[in-house]
Amino acid sequence: MKGMRIFLPAALFLLCLCLSPAAAPAQEWDTFKVDHFIIFHQDEESFARKVGEKAERYYNSIAHDMGYARYSKFWSWENRVKIYIYPDKAEYLKNTNSPEWTEGLADYKNRSIASYAGSENFTDNVLPHEIAHLIFRDFVGFKGDIPLWLDEGIAQWWTTSQKNQLIQNSAKKLYERDAILSLDDITNFNIQDIGNFRYVKKVQTKDGSTAILILSPEQLINTFYLQAASLVGFMRERYGQDRFARFCRDLRDEKPLEKALQSAYAEYFKDLKGLEKAWRAYLAK
Repeated sequence: MKGMRIFLPAALFLLCLCLSPAAAPAQEWDTFKVDHFIIFHQDEESFARKVGEKAERYYNSIAHDMGYARYSKFWSWENRVKIYIYPDKAEYLKNTNSPEWTEGLADYKNRSIASYAGSENFTDNVLPHEIAHLIFRDFVGFKGDIPLWLDEGIAQWWTTSQKNQLIQNSAKKLYERDAILSLDDITNFNIQDIGNFRYVKKVQTKDGSTAILILSPEQLINTFYLQAASLVGFMRERYGQDRFARFCRDLRDEKPLEKALQSAYAEYFKDLKGLEKAWRAYLAK
């Protein structure tokens, strides 16, 4: 194709956690309760306490940063989120029918999370990821014009402070390789459309020309999740959490995406193209 270059990006850092619903079977459970969670376990009180304490810290931090304020005690008493801790990974896999590679699953509809005793990746990464999803969806609901990149970007960003810098460094490397998808592409991204073939995308390079980016399905998913997390981090840190919270509230109140962007960020940009331009300038530094 005349005037176009072809880029084949290297393997990307895997950020996404593709999680399935977590349904706990009817069986005997011991419980440990904290303000916003009930932890169900089987003779694993020490780990259950650790999960409960971390869950509360994540809840308070994520809710504050997201501008989530609820006075109806929605996450209190009988409405607390349920966390099921199985004795070991074999029991967890057997009872949840989950893939071998997972260490935690979430059921957003029933507001429950499942894992197994001793999983450090669950307490440090999967747990804050899923709590962020639950808080965000409780805050904005499911009716508004909520792009998948915002939902997943929030969940990816609120994991650990160490990963946040890794996210931005990885996004900068994508930019340097001219492997950044447009915001229009990731806003219309549909995971269900991904098959077992390679994707060809037209992308804008650093010099403003057009190139062809060839991605495997795994690379496409990784690129999407990485850009989503980088965008959320950029919006929150560059323009402040209060402005980001206002943006989320406008989406909750069913303003269209670009109207919500204009309402919260009019001083800086007014639409997705403006956000993308500002974000690219940040990655270029």
